[in-house]
Amino acid sequence: MIRIGLLATLLMVASAMAARAQDAAAGEKDFVVCRSCHQIGPTAKNAVGPVLNGVVGRKAGTIPGFSYSEANRNSGLTWTPEELDKYLTSPQTVVPRTKMIFPGIKDETKRKNIIAFLEQYGPDGNRK
Repeated sequence: MIRIGLLATLLMVASAMAARAQDAAAGEKDFVVCRSCHQIGPTAKNAVGPVLNGVVGRKAGTIPGFSYSEANRNSGLTWTPEELDKYLTSPQTVVPRTKMIFPGIKDETKRKNIIAFLEQYGPDGNRK
């Protein structure tokens, strides 16, 4: 009886964790709000915003050929999933005077899914 209880508990915990897991496929759909300014993938080019290939783990303000704000270049940030989550919530709060005038994504699930989508891409634009 104890085994059944433990097994049931483990299944419930695993199910809850899966429900909170990041969904890169959903993130690709949610990324549509980013596409008006940013490109990602093997043929990506800087546009209104910088290329997002390899953004997770990259220092802020370092894509060659993109004209970053001084605030972004000098922010000292490295785009970890945690920093990206804060930034995508409210870019102006994390980097005051950034050129990114996007109001942010308030939905935590969408932010986490977008970050999961971004994490798939290496600096060369290919999926890892």
